[in-house]
Amino acid sequence: MPPAFRRYVTADGFSQFGTQVTRVALPLVALLVLDAGPLELGLLSAAEMIGFLLFGLPAGVWVDRLRRKPILVTADVLRAVSLVSIPIAALFDALTLAQLYAVAVIVSIGTAFFDVAHMSFLPSIVTKEQLPKSMGTLESVRSLAVLFGPGLGGWLVQVLTAPIAIVVDAVSYMISATLLATVKAKETPSGGRVSLMEGLRYVLGHRILRLIGLVGAMNMFISGIWAIVQPLYLVKELGVSATAYGLMISGAGAGGLLGALLAPRVIARFGHGPTMYGAAVLMLPLFVLVAFTGPGWRLALYPIGMALISLVGVMLNVAQGSYRQAICPEALRGRMNASLRFLMWGSLPLGGVVGGLLGEALTVHQLLWIACLGYAAGFLPYVLVPAVRKLKITDDGGRVDADAKQDSRA
Repeated sequence: MPPAFRRYVTADGFSQFGTQVTRVALPLVALLVLDAGPLELGLLSAAEMIGFLLFGLPAGVWVDRLRRKPILVTADVLRAVSLVSIPIAALFDALTLAQLYAVAVIVSIGTAFFDVAHMSFLPSIVTKEQLPKSMGTLESVRSLAVLFGPGLGGWLVQVLTAPIAIVVDAVSYMISATLLATVKAKETPSGGRVSLMEGLRYVLGHRILRLIGLVGAMNMFISGIWAIVQPLYLVKELGVSATAYGLMISGAGAGGLLGALLAPRVIARFGHGPTMYGAAVLMLPLFVLVAFTGPGWRLALYPIGMALISLVGVMLNVAQGSYRQAICPEALRGRMNASLRFLMWGSLPLGGVVGGLLGEALTVHQLLWIACLGYAAGFLPYVLVPAVRKLKITDDGGRVDADAKQDSRA
């Protein structure tokens, strides 16, 4: 891999690691420091992703018009500055839920721009043939962060308190910004006016990309509920400590790391479509396994189940991610990624609000079952649509056989 990619991956590693610490610390700030209930946690979950709903599509326009590297650096700095306000406020005993919501919104806006630019920047530093391996490397980095970050985050919360633990994420964003600023890449932004809706029309007019958006939207909606269930059930209901909570979440990282290592080989052997199909088939029994998590020995079902889910989920993500990057024209790549992010992640805030309302009316265990079965159902389109099993990348812009060809609008 070229030196630019190594810097890109190193920056991503610092960023992902810090993000995993905050993934543990932020809800625990609300839960343990500010005594938030299910609805307040739901609103926090919604705030963390509202940026994709509000700025997901405009971010694609910016990414296609301008150079992507400055967008990445600016987004990192914005997120770092906003996060560091939390420990400062806590030191002066001035931290409130309103500030947590505001910081979450600002970080989500920065993340909306960063994620679209980050995904679109990758093909500028690697070849099309290197995309599956590159995506696998990024998923390996993310899985390593999931493996070690939450455990560290839980320990930092227990030793330093949750607000102070968030400093780690702020520092990681600044390191990421510094590294990304030194990456050399050949970018070809349009520089002129581009249509905001063109990327959305491209995605909705392409039957496979449209399907990817649908599956992503369904699962991100459930993720909004999951963000409430996870800390409430494990910490409040089952009484695990902050350190144990972080370690249990880390279980997903072990499976994800193995999935990232296997994904390029599995895709090369079976193809993008069969990999997506096979992973989706496995999701139902694995999420049912997690739903049986409980006190005593059943507590082990959570990290085991999440590790297996992460293993197959990462292979699915590498397959669909490298597919869509390979088939999309460069001039549309930013808006294509932004449109998919908008369709996928834009549903998460709604899921957070719905999850918060359900949490006020149902038991946490009932909400856990709803989330697990919802996740499993979210992957069914990959199983039910025959075109997925025949999907492969070709030289004609991603078309496959007659049953799976994209619509003429694409």
